[in-house]
Amino acid sequence: MQAGDPLVGASMAVAGAQSRSEDEESLGVKDVKRTATQAFGSGVPKRRSSSRSIKRKKFDDELVESSLVKSSSRVKGPQVIEPVRCSGSELSSNEKKKVTKSGTTLTPPLAMVINPAPITKRVKKSKQPLHITKDLGRWKPTDDLLLINAVLQTTDLTSVHLGVKFSCRFTLREIKERWYALLYDPVISKLAWQAMRQLHPEAIAAIQSKALFSQAEEALLAKIGSTSQPKLDVFQELLSKHPGVFHPSRTAKSLLVHWQLLKQYYLLDDQSVQPLPKGDQVLNFSDAEQMVDDVKLKESRDEVLEHELMISDRHQKREIRQLEQELPRWQVLVDSITGMSMPDFDNQTLAALRGRMVRYLMRSREITLGRATKDKQIDVDLSLEGPAWKISRKQGIIKLKNNGDFFIANEGRRPIYIDGRPVLSGNKWKLNNNSVVEIAGLRFVFLINLELISLIKAEAAKMTQQ
Repeated sequence: MQAGDPLVGASMAVAGAQSRSEDEESLGVKDVKRTATQAFGSGVPKRRSSSRSIKRKKFDDELVESSLVKSSSRVKGPQVIEPVRCSGSELSSNEKKKVTKSGTTLTPPLAMVINPAPITKRVKKSKQPLHITKDLGRWKPTDDLLLINAVLQTTDLTSVHLGVKFSCRFTLREIKERWYALLYDPVISKLAWQAMRQLHPEAIAAIQSKALFSQAEEALLAKIGSTSQPKLDVFQELLSKHPGVFHPSRTAKSLLVHWQLLKQYYLLDDQSVQPLPKGDQVLNFSDAEQMVDDVKLKESRDEVLEHELMISDRHQKREIRQLEQELPRWQVLVDSITGMSMPDFDNQTLAALRGRMVRYLMRSREITLGRATKDKQIDVDLSLEGPAWKISRKQGIIKLKNNGDFFIANEGRRPIYIDGRPVLSGNKWKLNNNSVVEIAGLRFVFLINLELISLIKAEAAKMTQQ
């Protein structure tokens, strides 16, 4: 055979092509196995190894293999293998083997790629239902009914904002938006109408009774004179004459209350507000008081107050009567004195304890000194003379003995000074005529009825002699 023979060259070319196809087939199988292990071998633990390749010289077949690996790694994501149709001729046996092998190995990842799991996406809801629910949550059906009644009465949203008390503090803009929504938004108006229909009849009647007064109603009420004293019959007659003007929920009492408000703010037809004086002639309080007519200031009788005053007057008179009945039983009398002159003793007064403001008369052989309280009463209340908050409730006892001598016994916490000498608690001291008794800053002079005491001494001497 010659080297230039064409048959030999063709056979060599066919053999070279077959060898190349086998090499490519082996390389393709290796790549498929590698991708399969990458896809399904994630659960198997791998050894840690460096992904960097060793730099060394490569042969021709290794160069081809590395180029294929690089091309496959550049493509991101799963690869979708599409069948390649050859035009004209059928597939060769080697190519059929390649397709069958690749089909058996790549069936699971192809199924995963071609039929991905359905991803549920959140569908954004329209903003209108959220706005409606928020609007309904703030605007209650009672508020909607109040708004509708007030607008029908006044036809002025500003008056509605100023005069109606809603469940929340709505601004004028919010009231306008709600009114326009009730008029033009079919969804909101339908929901609001359904909510208002579910209200109780008593709640509806209470809301309608709070409806604002229209200008026509106030014009009819303003015709009643301010000087007159209208009764409920007048307003009932007004309701019967003008049923179409007044709101169905109006009563004679509600008209009377509103008429009184109009009168209070000088809004009746026969009333006029006096303008303030201009310039330097400013009206002061005294001038205005002189201009007021005293006849108009007659106060109406308050029966409840008069009844309470009558009951308190009865109690006071009863207490005065009881005190008058107890006067003879008092052992010590308190008299107002002026000057330092000697007192005029009667036949029943044994001695007197004279202070700067009052005088205490001793008409029994034994009396108690101290500070009187509600719970405890004593004979001589020293608080009538001055501040006695330092004095004990039972400060001391003054006692007359049979021989005609007076002794004072200290039973309080603070000492009692007799002519400058302290008498401590639990001790006694003799009292003479004109002795100065000082108790917690209050000074008294002890005066003795010498004539009566001399008689008592004489009787005591006779008794001892017998």
